[in-house]
Amino acid sequence: MLLLHRRMEHRHVVAGLAAALEAGALTADAVALEARKIAQADDSPEAGPPPPRPERLAWLDEPAVVSLTTRRLAQLPPDTRPLPSVAVYDQLLRRHTSGRPGPEGELP
Repeated sequence: MLLLHRRMEHRHVVAGLAAALEAGALTADAVALEARKIAQADDSPEAGPPPPRPERLAWLDEPAVVSLTTRRLAQLPPDTRPLPSVAVYDQLLRRHTSGRPGPEGELP
C-alpha cells in the first residue's frame, strides 16, 4: 500500500483504505482495487506534475543503482594505444608442406 502513493493521488489511496475497511477486506490488493475504482470515478482534473524537490532531497532523483564498471570507466582517460595484432602468431600456424608423408602415412 505504501507504493500505491507513487502512482495515485493521496486522497484516492485514503478513500481506497476507507472503502476496503468498510468492506472488511484487509489486504493490499483490496485497497489498490478500491482506490483505482475511486480514481476512475473521480471527475476532478488530475494534479499537475509534482513541484521540484528541495536541493537537500535532489539525490532522490538520481538513479538508485549505479554500475560500478560504468563509474570506473567514466573516470579513465581515453586509450590511445593501437589495437593488438595477431600477425606474429600466424607463423606458428603455418604448415610445412615438404611432400613427405605424415606419421600415419597421409600427406598433410
